[in-house]
Amino acid sequence: MDIIGKMRGKLVVSCQAAETSPLNASEHIVALARAAVVGGAQGVRIEGVRNVKAVRAAISQPIIGITKINQAGSDVYITPTLEDARRLAEAGADVIAFDATDRVRPVTVAEMVAEINRLGKTSMADISTLEEARHAVAVGADFAGTTLSGYTPYTTVSEAPDFALMAELATANVPFVAEGRIWDPAQAQRAMALGAMFVVVGSAITRPDEITKRFADAIVGRTARTFGGLE
Repeated sequence: MDIIGKMRGKLVVSCQAAETSPLNASEHIVALARAAVVGGAQGVRIEGVRNVKAVRAAISQPIIGITKINQAGSDVYITPTLEDARRLAEAGADVIAFDATDRVRPVTVAEMVAEINRLGKTSMADISTLEEARHAVAVGADFAGTTLSGYTPYTTVSEAPDFALMAELATANVPFVAEGRIWDPAQAQRAMALGAMFVVVGSAITRPDEITKRFADAIVGRTARTFGGLE
């Protein structure tokens, strides 16, 4: 099965929930994944071995699997170890995404890619810079994801997607996926126009608490300005 081909030019939805979220249970993650597929998503990104296994039993679309595990002595926590990759593969993930940033890490990017290849899975390198993407693809990663731009100490934090990084990746002919801070369809379209293989959207679709907060903050902010005599 051509996993990348199934998602190319399409929407992939990240169905995750924070530990404090009322949606943080496998049955809710499955419901979110099924709803995303009904809406037209051609793949999902799922965190946690248990959740990947549950979603695999519910949908046939490709699953990008990750774990999030804090490691002593390292800031790398997206699929940090080879054992994480093995457990995700066993649970039914088609693509295994992992942190490929240039930070102290439990295993090298090359070792992680080699293990994912051995497992017969597709590898997605979550990166924050062009150099990290180039290195990951050079050692065999199938494609890079802009997921971690703004989340490393050497990249700039922004509320908007990192379109500049996307343009750099396209110019360098590095296969990439757009992910991170994509809040509306126009941003997704722009990412595709810049050369993304497909677009991954998470919070804007599957995190009602975050969506609600954006509206609530906007309304409160406008009210404060109005009553402060600024409008």
